[in-house]
Amino acid sequence: MNEHDPPVTRAWVLHPDIKSDRDRRDADMALSEAVSLALALPDLAVVGQTVVPLPKPHPGMLFGSGKIDELKALMKANEVELVLIDGPVTPVQQRNLEKAWGVKLLDRTGLILEIFSDRAATREGVLQVEMAHLSYQRTRLVRAWTHLERQRGGLGFVGGPGETQIEADRRAIDEQLVRLRRQLEKVVKTRELHRKARAKVPYPIIALVGYTNAGKSTLFNRLTGAEVMAKDMLFATLDPTMRSVRLPTGADVILSDTVGFISDLPTELVAAFRATLEEVLAADVIVHVRDISHPETEAQAADVRTILGSLGVTDETPQIELWNKVDQLDPDEAEAMQTRAGRETGIFAVSALTGFGLDDFLTDVTRLLGEEKREEQLVLPYAAGKQRAWLFDKGLVEAEQQGEEGYVLTLKWSASDRARFETI
Repeated sequence: MNEHDPPVTRAWVLHPDIKSDRDRRDADMALSEAVSLALALPDLAVVGQTVVPLPKPHPGMLFGSGKIDELKALMKANEVELVLIDGPVTPVQQRNLEKAWGVKLLDRTGLILEIFSDRAATREGVLQVEMAHLSYQRTRLVRAWTHLERQRGGLGFVGGPGETQIEADRRAIDEQLVRLRRQLEKVVKTRELHRKARAKVPYPIIALVGYTNAGKSTLFNRLTGAEVMAKDMLFATLDPTMRSVRLPTGADVILSDTVGFISDLPTELVAAFRATLEEVLAADVIVHVRDISHPETEAQAADVRTILGSLGVTDETPQIELWNKVDQLDPDEAEAMQTRAGRETGIFAVSALTGFGLDDFLTDVTRLLGEEKREEQLVLPYAAGKQRAWLFDKGLVEAEQQGEEGYVLTLKWSASDRARFETI
């Protein structure tokens, strides 16, 4: 390790498998996802992972005393500095477990917030993360205020006469939240102006949505040539990335890559990221990218649909499902998946990595966008008599002038008209 490298924190991931929870997920799958979440944070080394079977949560400690001693020995033997618990942990449980084990502890919400903090790039994203972080910390004020100050860089907490430290902290957080809300309102207004300006560009918006790590950014990069971070990592994208792109079918569109959804995303985080996901509400077509090779692909798809519903997305917006990562299936399975997808309207088995199956998908996107005619100017060299005759023959020319370099044509045509014209 280079002496300038930041120190690596040794972390252990625990998934409490609560038997009394009838809706609980497959424990091994949940643990695997939690480890992927942890790996999305830089400077974190996951040195171990454990599923902890639990009849029901213990109110004060989450786990029973025997299990706490057993895990303590495990933490000590592996020099663990941070425990990540895949699930909700109350402030009291967190304080007690940190004391018992002598380590720092983050629950699922805390971990997701850390990832959001690490990834948020736009001004709006940063403000949203900070607000979600403060709201979360406000519920944790049973803990020592110094811990809070150390964890979030300090907010300059000063208590008035007769105030307890917790009351002072709470008041400081509330004041900071009010300030952040005002800043966010200004940023959102600015973005609203940008969105209105973009609405004047007569390009439809295609929003890519999907469970985190489904391959949205890989697809976005393939279609736009943009270097959006596309790693096999959860939450690789946090701020919507917009690019205008001409599809191979000739249609000009704006492509929007959004943050990945995840199961059990706390409602306060969905609220905090509502504006980040607003692009989805403005979309003309929603493309739901699924990792079809994932054992829990059906459950993941259900989570995405639930979050889309909570955002106010209705059936009126056309949706396409992309069964991505067929390249990771064995050939027989991939063929069966293609056959299944072929029987359904609006479903395509593809590989964003290799480009397999994308042509049919893009043709369908263009069909869904309709044959909307757009006005454009085109300069044709005087020698291009054949092309000019074709345009007049099809009734696409609105006006014509003679310029220095050729005919200046004002055309009203559709994407498919243009695509046909380019083959002449």
